[in-house]
Amino acid sequence: MADKLNFSLVSPEAELYSGEVDQVDLPGTEGDLGILPDHSPLMAAIRTGALSVYEDGTQTYFFVQGGFADVTPDGLTVLAEKAIAMTELDKDELRVQLEAATAAIEELEGEAALAAQQNIDGLSALIAG
Repeated sequence: MADKLNFSLVSPEAELYSGEVDQVDLPGTEGDLGILPDHSPLMAAIRTGALSVYEDGTQTYFFVQGGFADVTPDGLTVLAEKAIAMTELDKDELRVQLEAATAAIEELEGEAALAAQQNIDGLSALIAG
């Protein structure tokens, strides 16, 4: 069993994290995922929420919106549509996004409505926390 997980968090703007970690917890569209070294390969869609990185007894948190997580024998890569360190998060901007998402959901159906509701839930949780 490997001792560490090779992890990379990438957004369109930048690579936010790259290194060997103990664990990554991320918000998947089908439920939260905890990824440890030697995890079985998988690909999962990401929903709006907090991504947690555990490394040598410390935790680092990122806000992610959309994208994919890809676990391979080489490690975990998260390709997020949007990602930012929680320490840099602007809750006023989140409130604006929440208002826009709430207004737009009334006109959506099916998978689009589900994705919008997951976005609303994630934004609401981050604003409250």
